[in-house]
Amino acid sequence: MTQHTISGEDLVRRYYELVDNRDVDNLVVLFGTEAVYHRPGYDPLRGRDQLKRFYLEQRVIREGKHTLDAVIVSGPQVAVQGSFHGVLRDGKIVDARFADFFTVSRDGTFSRRDTFFFAPLI
Repeated sequence: MTQHTISGEDLVRRYYELVDNRDVDNLVVLFGTEAVYHRPGYDPLRGRDQLKRFYLEQRVIREGKHTLDAVIVSGPQVAVQGSFHGVLRDGKIVDARFADFFTVSRDGTFSRRDTFFFAPLI
């Protein structure tokens, strides 16, 4: 039996579709069991359990939509530039630009994700 492997770009696009639909159960299985997610303001999230807890309990975003402006693939690396429009848990509307960097492992899951936001710090 031959297994079809989804491309890194398709995997990343699927991730944003699932996160925008708040489908956390299917979202976390896109990540390997030992995956690490680095996001500003949080300690590194390690493994599916921490990722699931983040999306269900800790993420300040209640709902919204990602728009991808660029998806660049180089081997197992996928870089994304885009914008997000949504609502925070406190009801505040947010518009933000972001960049994400994913590493796809040989088994077709994410082994690492790093997120950066375009926001003033100084």
